[in-house]
Amino acid sequence: MPTWGQYLEEHQPRFMEELLDFLRIPSISAISAHAGDVQQAAEWVAARVMAAGMEHVQILPTGGHPVVYADWLHAPGKPTVLIYGHFDVQPVDPLNLWTKPPFEPDVRDGKVYARGASDDKGNMLVPILAVEAMLKGAGALPVNLKFFFEGQEEIGSPQLGEFIPQHKELLACDMVLSSDGGQWSETQPLILVGLRGGCGVQITVKAARADLHSGMYGGMVQNPIHALAAIIASMHDADGHISVAGFYDDVLPLSELDRERIAKVPYDESAEIESLEVPALFGEAGYTAREQTWGRPTLEVNGIWGGFQSEGIKTVLPSEAHAKITCRLVADQDPSRVVECLLAHVKANTPPGVTATVTPLAFRAFPYLVPEEEPGNAAVREVLVEMYGKEPFYVRSGGSIPVCSLFQRHLGAYTANFAFGIEDEGAHSPDEFFRLSSFRKGQGAYCTLLERLGR
Repeated sequence: MPTWGQYLEEHQPRFMEELLDFLRIPSISAISAHAGDVQQAAEWVAARVMAAGMEHVQILPTGGHPVVYADWLHAPGKPTVLIYGHFDVQPVDPLNLWTKPPFEPDVRDGKVYARGASDDKGNMLVPILAVEAMLKGAGALPVNLKFFFEGQEEIGSPQLGEFIPQHKELLACDMVLSSDGGQWSETQPLILVGLRGGCGVQITVKAARADLHSGMYGGMVQNPIHALAAIIASMHDADGHISVAGFYDDVLPLSELDRERIAKVPYDESAEIESLEVPALFGEAGYTAREQTWGRPTLEVNGIWGGFQSEGIKTVLPSEAHAKITCRLVADQDPSRVVECLLAHVKANTPPGVTATVTPLAFRAFPYLVPEEEPGNAAVREVLVEMYGKEPFYVRSGGSIPVCSLFQRHLGAYTANFAFGIEDEGAHSPDEFFRLSSFRKGQGAYCTLLERLGR
């Protein structure tokens, strides 16, 4: 019987072809026309984990995009580990910036280019292949194992807030490993200790029943775009602080240890400015750029529209204007409470002559912070030090993985990041790619980590 290492080596050509098949499925969760493709991806994943030797494989409905569950529970006295990932992907716009079509995977220079290659299909397939190697090689796993793969992470996992507490017994585990994430670089590992949460609203400001002639009515009827601009401007002061009453009430301040760890992670502000092609960085006064993105909350306007926008001029006074706003949240903020603060702020700051309506968006995620002593990250650290020969950076992410806080709140299990994407791989951008060296390295790393957890 081959060892898992021998099995992995022997089957790499097949694994590569399977990765390409997976990447061809346009499982864009944000676009309703692709709902069937997300379902197809779920079916592909279910068939693949069954082929790997997992049991009780199910495609579970959520009221939105589905979840794939499987387990192998034949290691009495050993911990139960749940491995998480997602098979949905981001939209592909703008198409003209892709070198090759985004769902026709292109292998070149030791990388595979496709939407979802790094986030998260390439990373998500890695632990499935590792588990197959252990089951087909050693014939057993060193731990009890569950898979939980979702199809709605890229839209904020809107149904999982109800789904996970309804399936607490099925999903019960001692710890979670997330295949959605990455390492600092090809040579430097990281330990992820925090994620920001989020929430969002849409503001609609209305005046007259229809667009009006700006010469006949301008100056006597309030312009909704002016009113919306005033509302938005009232949400920050000149130093970048958010002016919404109550917004900061529950924020857990950065400790001295937090700030020390953040400062230890290399950061070149000049290079960042040059890379982004901005004149300067801007943010909340009193915090470094890293502290702002990793440990402080934000309020951002993501889009604003209203009135005439085509070529030329049309002298109208628009009847309405709109904006979408999202907030990134940090421990211990509650998304629902922040939305209530936004509602109250808009009501208090709406100029006369218009009405303003605030509609909460589906995006709602609690922030997530891992305690110092969490044992899953301790095991991950040991394996990473063996792999890379150096201590990992302790980092936070400015983004969100909503399910991490759900696992912690409802299952009592913390999530340890164990994935091998790298920031330059263009997740969410044109020409997204995944290094084939990471695809191969990650398989062995998962086998090693599961053995470590079993001991």
